[in-house]
Amino acid sequence: MRILITGGCGFIGSNLCIFLTKKKYRVSSLDNLSRKGSRYNLNLLKKQKIKNYKVNIENFKQTSKLPKFDIIIDCCAEAAVEVSKNKFDKVINTNLIGTINILKKAKNDKSKIIFLSSSRVYPINEMNDTVKKKILNRNLVIKKTFNEKSKIDGPKSIYGLTKLASEMFIEEFSYAFNLKYIINRCGVVSGPLQFGKQDQGFVSLWIWKHLTQGKLKYFGYGGFGNQVRDILHVHDLCELINIQIKKMHLINNKLFTVGGSTKNTISLKKLTKICEKITNKRLKISKIKKTSIYDIPYYVTDNSKVTKTYSWKPKKTVINTIKDTYNWLTSDKSKIIKYF
Repeated sequence: MRILITGGCGFIGSNLCIFLTKKKYRVSSLDNLSRKGSRYNLNLLKKQKIKNYKVNIENFKQTSKLPKFDIIIDCCAEAAVEVSKNKFDKVINTNLIGTINILKKAKNDKSKIIFLSSSRVYPINEMNDTVKKKILNRNLVIKKTFNEKSKIDGPKSIYGLTKLASEMFIEEFSYAFNLKYIINRCGVVSGPLQFGKQDQGFVSLWIWKHLTQGKLKYFGYGGFGNQVRDILHVHDLCELINIQIKKMHLINNKLFTVGGSTKNTISLKKLTKICEKITNKRLKISKIKKTSIYDIPYYVTDNSKVTKTYSWKPKKTVINTIKDTYNWLTSDKSKIIKYF
């Protein structure tokens, strides 16, 4: 089976490329190598003899000339929510136009699609209204989770809108052209190969800033650091996608919410304490009380549907994920730092 992974030199993409290659699939990557860290990951792919097509996904002339693939896993995205407010052309072209181009190619080649969407498709007001009073009172004991049936109407960030629009285009192409798909609406994913940069994820950022004695701030909601997310280890996500590939002839045209779930939640304040312990370093974290219009205080995934469908659930705990990310960042620190 031939598989193309878009964004194959990114964090999730490179992990998927390597994981699926070891499962004996014929894997190729598509990545324009515009991010600094992609060069590091490209070298890892080369060691596994994984070919990367240096192609701009928003350019259909380039993507249409690629070979045929049985499955395309689309995880190419400009993922920084705040960036999407200022560089919306780049975000729209990569996230939405790029996915449409992949859909056109999949239609022509009769390929199947696995699309990595985002929890940011949910409206900001819905998540704010759920917990705003509690987070300002520093009391965040909440049982609410988000699933496939949760409300999606309302402002969600330009980034979130591009992911939701991509989901809708996939469903329309499936209806019109009998294209088979799986959509995984993912929460926070972390683990090895995630550089400690703001646009890649707060877990690796927090660890890296502690390792390098950098500056950190608690932004918004009073500056207490009480914001909560659930965390999914990237290897658990790779395991799920492997199962989905194997069963795609039987299970397709489905949407799943995928995340760490209620068992793998953490606040920024708690993450700080863990980072202090594993790095043996302490930072003075300043407070910014004002909240960005794109920030959300809370998100936790309901995995019920994906667990019932595939008998899958996360194996790695939040602590496992933090330690694995820390071990990777420290194992090759002298080389990694060149890509910041």
